Amino acid sequence: MERDLSLEFLRVVEQAAIASAHTMGLGDRHGADHAATEAMRSELGEVPIRGRIVIGEGERDEAPMLYIGEEVGRRQKKDDNFPQVDIAVDPLEGTNLCATGSPNALTVLAASEPGGLLHAPDIYMEKLVVGPSCKGAVELDAPVKDNLKAIAQRLDRDIEDLVVVVLDRPRHEQLIKDIRAAGARIRLITDGDVAPAIAAAVVGAGVHAVMGTGGAPEGVLAAAALRCLNGEMQGRLVLTKNEHMARLEKMGITDLKRIYRTEELAPGKKIVFACTGVTSGDLLRGVRFFGEGTRTHSVLMTLNPHNVRFVDAVHLKRRDDLKVRFA
Repeated sequence: MERDLSLEFLRVVEQAAIASAHTMGLGDRHGADHAATEAMRSELGEVPIRGRIVIGEGERDEAPMLYIGEEVGRRQKKDDNFPQVDIAVDPLEGTNLCATGSPNALTVLAASEPGGLLHAPDIYMEKLVVGPSCKGAVELDAPVKDNLKAIAQRLDRDIEDLVVVVLDRPRHEQLIKDIRAAGARIRLITDGDVAPAIAAAVVGAGVHAVMGTGGAPEGVLAAAALRCLNGEMQGRLVLTKNEHMARLEKMGITDLKRIYRTEELAPGKKIVFACTGVTSGDLLRGVRFFGEGTRTHSVLMTLNPHNVRFVDAVHLKRRDDLKVRFA
């Protein structure tokens, strides 16, 4: 699946990024998300798969496009030879980031064989993300200071040298105090924790850990990327509303204390992860428009074969006087 379909999925996130980039900075977060979702759905309709959305824009009654359980792909018949694929999407990770022109807005997709991605409900998840060097050194329930000491030791540096990414939310007030008390530095972000999770697993990106509570669907997407990058993520679902319990039971989730590891969040043996920058950020440049066309910057990962590709693409217009520019 990975070898044959990875470029198809790359095209899906590229086109979604281009569509949403046209709305960048206009202050219309809903318009930006709508543009990305429509483009992603249209492109998925051309991919030769028997696909099913397992993480999308919400339940069918709440999301007219890319809802959980929606069937996507070019096939319409049950007797075709196209592979069955589970798909997790965030058509625009960081709608507010796109609307305000802030860094790290992405279009994101992960795919695997059926059952290869946790069907996470759209609730919160407590998360801890580290890179390959720190696998096995941290625990979600350990004191913050102990985890930071372990990370620093694995990286052969002082705690004061560490950078921890945390969503800037009132619920993280104590976490932020604990990190600062331990001596580490904090990068507060307003939205979008998939990009920092990827950055934490890439040496030289300047992020050493991601801590705090964010969306569970984004946690599964990040875990799929971390499987390909050999990073580690630990997560635990967090209930904030009474109706969440019924949704969990519907999905067969009964143990609310369970800590999910990377391989449980994204257990697939065949994983493709693709994302394209909408606005420039830690790892990817945003979409750039110019006279001859559009330039995108993406990362495309596969688990088997184990590849990570950074893809700088120029999407040219159909003109007789086209010129391809370097840089």
